[in-house]
Amino acid sequence: MTDTTDTTDTAKDPGSARGGPAAAGLAARLRGPMDRTAVRHLVPALLGLLVVCGVSALLSPYQNLEVATVATYVCAVAGLTVLTGTNGQISLGHGALMAVGAYGTGLFLTELGWPLAVSLPAGTAVTAALGALVGAAAARLQGPYLAGATLTLAVGLPALANYRHLTDLLGGENGLVVDSPPPPEALGPYFPLERWQAWVCVLCAVVVLVFLADLGRSRVGRSWRAIRDDEVSAALAGIHVARLRVLAFVVSAACAGLGGGLLAVVSSLAAPGAFPLALSLSLLTAAVLGGLGSLAGAVYGSVLLVLLPNWTGDVADALELSRGFYANLPPALYGLALVLSMLLFPQGIQGALIRLVRRLRTRGPGT
Repeated sequence: MTDTTDTTDTAKDPGSARGGPAAAGLAARLRGPMDRTAVRHLVPALLGLLVVCGVSALLSPYQNLEVATVATYVCAVAGLTVLTGTNGQISLGHGALMAVGAYGTGLFLTELGWPLAVSLPAGTAVTAALGALVGAAAARLQGPYLAGATLTLAVGLPALANYRHLTDLLGGENGLVVDSPPPPEALGPYFPLERWQAWVCVLCAVVVLVFLADLGRSRVGRSWRAIRDDEVSAALAGIHVARLRVLAFVVSAACAGLGGGLLAVVSSLAAPGAFPLALSLSLLTAAVLGGLGSLAGAVYGSVLLVLLPNWTGDVADALELSRGFYANLPPALYGLALVLSMLLFPQGIQGALIRLVRRLRTRGPGT
């Protein structure tokens, strides 16, 4: 990854009066050698990929679709947790960015006839370009102002599909039907489509996680955390704050676009109703529940995002609840889980697991 930070005189001279002690310490950390973590991230990722692909053979078609859906949300939530947890920018519009990736990938697949291996990167690139525009406009916004700007994006962008000049292209309220590519012929004529989709989605999720993990340990990632912790000291240490804020939004938008493209392929549809405001809020909730700034937490949050509605549906059917109560049960449980997480596990599921492991280590095997 190209280094996007500036090397000003302050960064070169930590003891300058302009920077002060805080900027001096920050500059020293940024100049530290980067750990060679690519292999350490890649090996467990490949092992996990092989395990999931092997287990998918034992799952039903519906369960494979659940695995594929979880993987699509992992891409989006991982990008959001980096944006919010690592860089400190709050976004409520990632559902709209997923919609851009879904429509872009769908158009490339259906209208242009491009293969999946080209359509997914192209849809991701389109979303990244939009992320650059939004990030540049919101680079000077913080806190609730940035959240409000991205909230407007989440409300207004999916509605463009109903614009009269775009309905023929995007399908209007009914959405765009996406041609899902069949499995390769090398896998045999009877290879299940759902298992193939699960493999593709999990592979993409693994690529995103490895990329974000390496990026987080790079100088760019350390600069993002420096901006999150103390923007003034980061600027005095020679970090171009606005440029790196835009870069964080571009990376996060690209991850959301890839997730949206995968979701369109899995569901064979890109429609405005699939990307409502509730989706953006659910993505942020998943990131918080899993643990902001933690890529493993993004996986936990995505699993809850997909499986919790199914669990609530089973509970509602077992209790024979009314249809209206059943429709409001998943949002209520999301809110309850978020409140309990903030009270009991402020650092999310991943933070709770880390504390549990540390506690078990301190007790030792003989206690």
